[in-house]
Amino acid sequence: MSGHYPYGGPPAAPPPENKGGTALRTVLIVAAMAGVVTVVAGLLIVLNSPQEYGLPSNRDQLGLQAQPDGKASGQPEQALFQAAPDVPPPLPQITPAPAMLPSTPVKIIIKRLGINAPIKSVGLAKDGTIEVPPADNPNLAGWYRNMSTPGEKGPAVLLGHKDTRTRSAVFSRLPEIKNGDTIEIKRQDKTTAVFTVGGVEQASKKTFPTQRVYGDQANAQLHLITCGGAYDRTIGHYTDNVIVYATMTSSYRS
Repeated sequence: MSGHYPYGGPPAAPPPENKGGTALRTVLIVAAMAGVVTVVAGLLIVLNSPQEYGLPSNRDQLGLQAQPDGKASGQPEQALFQAAPDVPPPLPQITPAPAMLPSTPVKIIIKRLGINAPIKSVGLAKDGTIEVPPADNPNLAGWYRNMSTPGEKGPAVLLGHKDTRTRSAVFSRLPEIKNGDTIEIKRQDKTTAVFTVGGVEQASKKTFPTQRVYGDQANAQLHLITCGGAYDRTIGHYTDNVIVYATMTSSYRS
């Protein structure tokens, strides 16, 4: 065979064997195997005595706290306010602000829930119940004009739909509100009344807490009402009401 290589030079020779490197690799492999054995032995000790190492055994299940809307947010679900109908509304852990003079409300803002809606004055319907805002404008809250204005001494009552036949409405997220959240009501006199939530109640419409919602109060309060509970298709209504109780804690010029 001639010394001619049509595809270039001769193939490269394999590197010479490094006997020192081979010995080193052997030592490293043995050491690695010993380390694996040590780790496995340690795990067996921990699993046989889990309590000593702060680990739950198969019998000790870690209970998850209740979460709003079934989401594991890491925060426990807030307990709803529960009391007899004649018990006063819950107050926030903050000193109420002095009441202001009457002024018609024009807008409600709840920043954490993304609510920013105009307010319409409503009265009584023919059947004696409070009127609700028209369903063709879902982003509209109703202020019951036969009660106090927001910021005035006494309870101011605002109502809003939870949803319509086709979409969610202004108070669809109201059940998500938390104690300590703030609600802003912009008024016609260019002032904004700021209310702090003290409690949230879900009450059956058959046992509505009339005195707590509409009864006279010593300071300026805001009560928001929407539908809640299950939807009864036979009557076309929800079974419950969600009621938010808030107290005015500050105000500012708009």
